[in-house]
Amino acid sequence: MKRLIIFVFFISVLASAFAQSGSTRHERNYIVEGNKLYHEERYAEAEVAYRKAVQENAMNEIAQFNLAASLLRQGSASGETQKEATTILQNLTRDAENISIAEKAFYNLGNIAFNAQDYAKSIDLYKNALRKNPDNDQARENLRIAQKRLQDQQNNQDQNKDQNKDQEKKDQDKDQKQNQDQNKNQDQNKDQNKDQDKQQQQNQDQQQQQQQQQQQQQQQQQQGGISQQNAEKILKAMENEENATRARINAEKKKNGAPSRRPVTNPW
Repeated sequence: MKRLIIFVFFISVLASAFAQSGSTRHERNYIVEGNKLYHEERYAEAEVAYRKAVQENAMNEIAQFNLAASLLRQGSASGETQKEATTILQNLTRDAENISIAEKAFYNLGNIAFNAQDYAKSIDLYKNALRKNPDNDQARENLRIAQKRLQDQQNNQDQNKDQNKDQEKKDQDKDQKQNQDQNKNQDQNKDQNKDQDKQQQQNQDQQQQQQQQQQQQQQQQQQGGISQQNAEKILKAMENEENATRARINAEKKKNGAPSRRPVTNPW
């Protein structure tokens, strides 16, 4: 990525502005000191010098702009320095009498938005900088980069949306299949329960039928007078009595003797 530049006003560049704004010697000295410290990358000390210049004259646009630049160079984990710098630059874009200061304030705000990946906002700010100064080539280059980044960002968002839709579709299909499998299992369980109920009912009907048959047999036996077992006993007793009678007769025959039979002779 092309490095974004934060502008700093140097006293030599805006010497005429001091005369117009009626700046005092103390203001100029503080700004000169701050610029020297800034170049030495002693940004916190430069901040102190610029604040002194602002205390001398709160309307000094150069001191305000350079104070914002020193704050941006420092940065902080809490973001307080960037927040203060942003407020200063926004005020300069609105209130600065010096068009060049307003232009560079728009430009640096564009850099802040760009670094925050708010490319749409940075595009508007770079365009405002170019409206103040159409010859600002760095603003034009950063505008081109921001537009490219915005397009890439939108493409990635669209791609993520498509991926999310695909994932959502897969999740829905998975849930639907799980529901179908669950319903299928429930149907199988219902069928199995129905078969079990049917078999149980058949067993109950069979038992009931057997009980009815036994009851009918018992009723028939009672209506016939004697049971089969009693009939067998009677037949056995009769047979025993008959055998006893036959034995008695045979015994008497043996006792009395059987009549002799005359032999038959041939007539010839």
